[in-house]
Amino acid sequence: MDLLIDDPKSEQQFQQILTRIRLAKNGEVVEQMKERGLEYKVNWGASIMQLREIASQVEPSHLLALKLWNKQWRETMILAAMIDIPSEVTEEQMDYWTKNVETTEIAETLNTFLWVKTRYAFVKSLEWCRGKKHLVRYSGLHLMGRLAIVQKAAMDELFEPFFDVLSPLSKDRNLKLVFYRSFILLGMKSKSLNLAAIAFAEGLKELDSMTSKILSEMILTELRSDCANDLFVKNI
Repeated sequence: MDLLIDDPKSEQQFQQILTRIRLAKNGEVVEQMKERGLEYKVNWGASIMQLREIASQVEPSHLLALKLWNKQWRETMILAAMIDIPSEVTEEQMDYWTKNVETTEIAETLNTFLWVKTRYAFVKSLEWCRGKKHLVRYSGLHLMGRLAIVQKAAMDELFEPFFDVLSPLSKDRNLKLVFYRSFILLGMKSKSLNLAAIAFAEGLKELDSMTSKILSEMILTELRSDCANDLFVKNI
């Protein structure tokens, strides 16, 4: 990880942010999140809207993002993703943060606000899809979907390697929902990827996994829908 070389300005901003987080405390939200299985060492219950507002008033800073992540509060980790500078993010940082993620909320936040904007996004998404830890694989799948949304101008060839790593993940029922959502986004990026995704989904029927077979039917229904066909017609 990066060596923290602190400075008075960053420390002042850091302390001000911690104060604003405490002021946004909402115990009811914390309890609701616990009921949904989102457990944190420290969670003040601040909403994403409140955190966006805090982030909008802070100049992007890699150093400040590292300080916030190291605090390990739910809110500071989310803010770290919001204010970090994508061009200064390293592969080491991406691996370290992702491998230490403990909830799907933080995994999705990192992908949405930060990782998808980095030059390592495609490489890391593929790599994480091959990971051993559940939330690392979850992150890889989710990032694949985010890339399909954000990288509209990217060549289809950049997405094709995903078809080589997804079959094992289709068997994991704990990844079923994120697999379905992200794979649909992949298959809706272009007509070419739509056809490749349909062929892949047909192949899932042959796997010795009920989860894979169910996913196959769900995916084929969506990718062959009139809505999907209309989208590609409009884009011709």
